[in-house]
Amino acid sequence: MKNISYKRVAWLLFFAYFFVLMVQITLRYIPMSGEVSFLQIKQTEVSGIKAYLPIFYIHVYSAIFVLLAGFTQFNSKILAKYPKAHKWLGYLYASFVLLFAAPSGVFIGWFANGGLMAKTSFVILGVLWFWFTLKAVLLILKRKVTDHKKFMYRSFALATSAITLRLWKVILVYLFHLAPMDVYQIIAWLGWIPNLLIAEWLIKRKII
Repeated sequence: MKNISYKRVAWLLFFAYFFVLMVQITLRYIPMSGEVSFLQIKQTEVSGIKAYLPIFYIHVYSAIFVLLAGFTQFNSKILAKYPKAHKWLGYLYASFVLLFAAPSGVFIGWFANGGLMAKTSFVILGVLWFWFTLKAVLLILKRKVTDHKKFMYRSFALATSAITLRLWKVILVYLFHLAPMDVYQIIAWLGWIPNLLIAEWLIKRKII
């Protein structure tokens, strides 16, 4: 029991740290502006594509709700004690992913830095994220709970790419001192593929 408690505390601290980091990143984009943070290197898109800025902000703002709602879906205590909360937070997660985060991710991914290599990765990420989430919803509506859990694992693994992408960026820059575009091409794939592999490993080991 002690080991389980330590693992739970470690996981909570890990998630809390990166969730706070994501909140801090999001706060940089409040109020909305076309010349803050990351957008300073996206002025071609900001000035030349009318839909880019609002869709970018939809993606940024929805990410916080997606991460918070998604994290609750894997808490056994919430599931056991508050099944209705689990259900409605699950629908909140799915709604934000399907209506906002995934479609906007595909759109801005198409205009990503790093050329075709990075663009392809972000578009695939967005499409898979949408599909895994939709599949999870369709399965729970059919009362196929185990299969629903598997696809939620896959969906949330891709949701956390918002965190792991930034973590890999720090690691690559610190260890290898690569050029910015080289880093971007690598983390475009490294940000989500290991996450998905870990999810598949957990599913195969039936840790669900």
